[in-house]
Amino acid sequence: MFAISIDEKPYPAPPEYETFKKKIQSLTGVDLNAYKYQIHRRVHMLMQRWGVSSYEDYYNIMASNEAKLREFLDYLTINVSEFFRNPARWWDLRDKVLPSIFKETGQKKVKLWSAGCATGEEPYSLAILAAETGVVNPQPVLASDIDRGAIAIAQKGIYQRRQLMSAPPEWIKKYFTELDPNTLQVKQEIKDRVVFKQQNLIKDPFDKNFDVILCRNVVIYFSPETKSLLYRKFFEALRPGGYLMTGSTEQIFDYKNIGFESAGPFLYRRPL
Repeated sequence: MFAISIDEKPYPAPPEYETFKKKIQSLTGVDLNAYKYQIHRRVHMLMQRWGVSSYEDYYNIMASNEAKLREFLDYLTINVSEFFRNPARWWDLRDKVLPSIFKETGQKKVKLWSAGCATGEEPYSLAILAAETGVVNPQPVLASDIDRGAIAIAQKGIYQRRQLMSAPPEWIKKYFTELDPNTLQVKQEIKDRVVFKQQNLIKDPFDKNFDVILCRNVVIYFSPETKSLLYRKFFEALRPGGYLMTGSTEQIFDYKNIGFESAGPFLYRRPL
């Protein structure tokens, strides 16, 4: 018996599902209760796809098979990304946000964070953009994600050429090494500009005084309460004058109540 129907209307969950969620949180750090009902539907759709009839069997498969756990997390969080996804937002960073920070601070030291970095496309994009705009950082771009498997993939820095469709060709030549006609690897100089960290955005504390935080295509399935909590934590993590950029489906409707001001499409600033 599934806890969520196909039309996504919530029904009382059986005790077995509650136990399953607790076990998953212990195994992965992912709290399924923090998500909207759509994510629970995805949990059950994958259960059906695998032909599993009990939550205990479902959990045991993932606990004993790293590949199945990877599939579960990818299906749950949709870890599909690309370099410079939604290019217009990246050119906003290059042409507006970073120059305004340089002018305001009088230096090119910028503290950057890719929150929910998945398999690394976003933080490496951020590191390339930093290199291209002359950012001189005393510390690398922080790239954090709850998924250890995704971080392991990111640290290798190996991607398919199709994932670089939005990257300027001259940057591909400059910052990537071709392994074969369809596969490229991020060069060490860009790897050195990024540090990866496992982190639970909802529960773990954040560092402070970031100039720019990117959290894009991460909170789409979070409940409104969880989103509000997370955005308030981001606000506190930014220095006055710092920017938060969200995904193209993640507009913050109550940004004024949190303390932000709008700085452009899906871009919010902590006032000075």
